[in-house]
Amino acid sequence: MAKPLIIASVASEVAPYSKSGGLGDVTKALPKALAHMGHKVSIITPCYGFLCNNNEFELKKLDKKFTVTHNKKTYTFFIQELKINENLIVYFLENKELFSQKKNIYGYANDNLRFLIFDAAVLKMMELLKIKPDIIHCHDWQTGIIPNILVKQKNNYPSLKKTKTLFTIHNLTFQMAGGWWTVPPKYKDDGKTDPFKNPNQVKYLNFTKRAIFYSDIINTVSERYAEEITSPELGQGLDKYLRHRSKDLYGIINGIDYTVHNPAYDENLKYKYDWNSLRRKKKNKLALQKLLKLEEKADIPLIGMTNRLTEQKGFKLIMESIDDLMRMSLQIVIVGSGFKEYIMFFKKIARKYPKKLAIFTPFNEVMESKVYAGSDMFLMPSRFEPCGISQMKSLRYGSVPIVHETGGLYDTITNFNPKTRKGNGFVFRQYTAMDFMMALTRALENYKYGQVWEYLTWQAMQQSYSWELPAKKYLKLYNIVNKKKKGKK
Repeated sequence: MAKPLIIASVASEVAPYSKSGGLGDVTKALPKALAHMGHKVSIITPCYGFLCNNNEFELKKLDKKFTVTHNKKTYTFFIQELKINENLIVYFLENKELFSQKKNIYGYANDNLRFLIFDAAVLKMMELLKIKPDIIHCHDWQTGIIPNILVKQKNNYPSLKKTKTLFTIHNLTFQMAGGWWTVPPKYKDDGKTDPFKNPNQVKYLNFTKRAIFYSDIINTVSERYAEEITSPELGQGLDKYLRHRSKDLYGIINGIDYTVHNPAYDENLKYKYDWNSLRRKKKNKLALQKLLKLEEKADIPLIGMTNRLTEQKGFKLIMESIDDLMRMSLQIVIVGSGFKEYIMFFKKIARKYPKKLAIFTPFNEVMESKVYAGSDMFLMPSRFEPCGISQMKSLRYGSVPIVHETGGLYDTITNFNPKTRKGNGFVFRQYTAMDFMMALTRALENYKYGQVWEYLTWQAMQQSYSWELPAKKYLKLYNIVNKKKKGKK
């Protein structure tokens, strides 16, 4: 093997320590895979209040501290450490004023300030601990100022002068605290300045825009999404900048950690199973129906959803089609948090059709596992989807995906053909209620043929979307970026 790389992975959330969604899964699983391949990896993330005061993870507080100054105010940081193995260490940066949260990670009025200071703190910590990474891998908008600082303040970080940066776009919709589209035109961030120079502009900083400008290389979490975000339709106002850097833009599909997401030893399941014991999956289905007070029938198709209740995830299509769906022989289980109006809508439908539809909110990982294991089909009609991890999880649990052909869903799910027995799900191309219902109907028709459906389930469960291949692709990106010259993009 070539000389091991020194990699710093920076993220606002890392499972199981902090997690609001799929980002947390990726930022633990990818470094874990890279470390397993022999590379030296440091994960750096905030130490939130619910984490720093939690004895479960046995964090070790280092006898070192440092400060970050902004707008004549000094923020003192402490460092907590968790050594996973000789190649993988997690560093938690603790500042109680900015990261004392006991529950939610995001959603605060000062989120831009919080992560601006955090990004500077990451670089200060590296200098203090003499960590000299070959590459800093920045995940999503909260870390987007790091490449900006390294270019604009390079003299402040002499030990990092050879360090390169990779910025991963997990979802281009999220570029800063709040919606980027709500910023008045006169306050739009041009992204060209030192982010610390104008304190009055902090709340308008567009972290993702600056990362696109200043990172050495950019990627997103599927090949299809890398193409889509260079278009005005899905470019979220940044498409022209992404087109300008198209030679530095790559797509790598995420993976799944099968030591965590696997029905053979998922601790959340009463009846564990694999592709050679599918009868036990039926027991999970009956248990789920009983738990949620649905009609307890093994042969009725049960459709699961475990996603945020947002417009992006396709819930409007389901709402438009709900009358037709409730007339069909099926059951639907929804697990997730999200917009209040969506939650209220489905609660109302659940009251009207208590034997056919159930909603469980807020999101709960135990219920997520139960839905994957208990459902026959997994519904993911996202309007757009950078990667999507849920459909890959559902395959391993034998819940056949029904998806819209977009982003990572396009890259992972193909239409099942009962004649050739090829394909692993049901796909609709046009984002319309009609196309959605046609795909769902195809799934229901195939479900009527027991042997065909069992083969489809068996085949789906054997598909591998582990982190081994994505990790190798990231290593190739790291080697590409290491050959690039440092400087302003």
